[in-house]
Amino acid sequence: MISKKRTVTEEHRVMQEKWKISYFFAEVNGKPTCLICNQIIAVSKEYNIRRHYTSTHASKYDVYSGKLREEKVKTLEQSLKRQQSVYQRVHEASDTAVRASYRIAREIAVSSKLFSEGDFIKKCMMMAAEDICPEKRRSFANISLSRNTVAERVNELSENLNSQLKEKVAKFVAFSVAIDESTDITDIAQLAVFIRGVDENMQVTEEFVELVPMKGTTTGDDRFVSLTGALDRIGVDWKKTVSLTTDGASQMVGRKAGVTAKLKEKLLTLNSDHQIHSVHCIIRREVLCSKILKMDHVMDVVVKAVNFIRARGLNHRQFNCLLEETHSHGLPYHTDVRWLSRGIVLKRFYELRSEIQSFMHNKGRNVQELKDYDWLQDLAFMVDMTEHLNLLNTRLQGRNKLVTDMHESIRAFEVKLKLFERQLAANNAAHFPTLKSLQSTPEFRGIISREKYCNMISKLLNEFGERFADLKNLESDFSIFRNPFAANPDETPEDIQLELIDLQCDSALKEKFSSVDIGTFYQYVGPRYPRIKCLASKIMSMFGSTYVCEQLFSLMNLNKSGLRSRLTNEHLNSTLKVAIAQSLAPNIDELVQTKRCQVSGSSTTRN
Repeated sequence: MISKKRTVTEEHRVMQEKWKISYFFAEVNGKPTCLICNQIIAVSKEYNIRRHYTSTHASKYDVYSGKLREEKVKTLEQSLKRQQSVYQRVHEASDTAVRASYRIAREIAVSSKLFSEGDFIKKCMMMAAEDICPEKRRSFANISLSRNTVAERVNELSENLNSQLKEKVAKFVAFSVAIDESTDITDIAQLAVFIRGVDENMQVTEEFVELVPMKGTTTGDDRFVSLTGALDRIGVDWKKTVSLTTDGASQMVGRKAGVTAKLKEKLLTLNSDHQIHSVHCIIRREVLCSKILKMDHVMDVVVKAVNFIRARGLNHRQFNCLLEETHSHGLPYHTDVRWLSRGIVLKRFYELRSEIQSFMHNKGRNVQELKDYDWLQDLAFMVDMTEHLNLLNTRLQGRNKLVTDMHESIRAFEVKLKLFERQLAANNAAHFPTLKSLQSTPEFRGIISREKYCNMISKLLNEFGERFADLKNLESDFSIFRNPFAANPDETPEDIQLELIDLQCDSALKEKFSSVDIGTFYQYVGPRYPRIKCLASKIMSMFGSTYVCEQLFSLMNLNKSGLRSRLTNEHLNSTLKVAIAQSLAPNIDELVQTKRCQVSGSSTTRN
């Protein structure tokens, strides 16, 4: 059989060589082509080829025979290859220019720059080409980077990402949604929608869906319609919804008119047994807990002094000159809406208390509290306590965070608070370095207001317990997910008990569990454990916070600013989708296939 195939192939090659000499014919890219006129023959049969040659070229080319005919065939064949190579080079140059245009447009979007920056980038490239590689100047000139082209490229990149997201969504076995709302520079309420889903291979995809403008009212109904419209446009299967994470506002979580309530109603109509979890952003809850530390007598003095220094240009300059003499850094503003602001301001105020006291005295604004040791002790306690809270807040931030990791951070902080309470009750300020340094000064004689600070820590601990009570209902599921090999089957839901026992006896999976992270581990759990995988996919899909939405709003304010307030919603959405994409990347090669290089002139259109 093998020798027969080789014989057929050899016969075919000999036949092709015979036809080439006889009829000036060759196969080009698998198609029969006349070497004289480059016409493609419909069917690769001798009769068709002979008829084409006889009727079109025989009168002129029959004069060639023998060696002359062979040389003529070679000459025509080489000429055809040269033509093809020229065309191929032009084609490759065109594709290269278009690809560069897409890549630069993507960087412009990621960097939140104006679309018109493309013209500036091109001018810089042309100047660099003139000095470094003048022979390549034409290639750089072919890169289209006009304002309109960059805007078009960003839109196409966004559409490509959106089509990839739709393909991912179609494969989700479980997904969750995070939403939040903010107002842009033109007072349009923008609803940010993010989706986090898990496919059958336990791969997690967390991506931005859409920024939906709400130009009229912003009731719970309006938000619900905007949310469902955005998710329907990417083709979600509502029956696979696991949770909805919001900022906890009444329009979001209201029992009757909130977005969460309406979403639950919608899902119940699809499946009467379907239940979803309503998650209040863990980071926002942590910030709300910290507000229980009501030491207004400290914050009022600090904010008043900081505002006096920072609000007036002359005072600020003079204070900075004073700091330059002591080689110190500046004093920041306090902003309530910024999560870490209070701790940073308190710490800097404490470190600069001597300079602030001297400056305020020279200005006739004595701060008597800076001489009050009880007040300074309260300030030191607040500095240390907000430092611990800020450290927790920082750990909770970030993308692709598992809700179980965030829950463990909260639980660990609650245990730390109990430790702080016990130690302060024993006059031990080991974990309050600022208070401890103040305690060591002669004026304080080592005495701490133990009862007051212990009461404050106790109130903070109770506040954490109340605000995070809903997560306690999920602790058993979280425990199984985090360490299935340590879970007690008797204390787990009956539908997964048998699977859990089988899993705990699987030595290969037990070994793998100790060598990979928890998200990767479940990719190795096979179809033998469908219920455990279902539980894991639901937990892995949950958003623990609306951090991704806050991150998006920062980018929104960078893009749609006072200098760019006329940016359309379409272009804003496209820019943000390209800028914030994480698990997906636009397929530029696919986009290049649909484009050809168009040399752009200078654009005077304003962004």
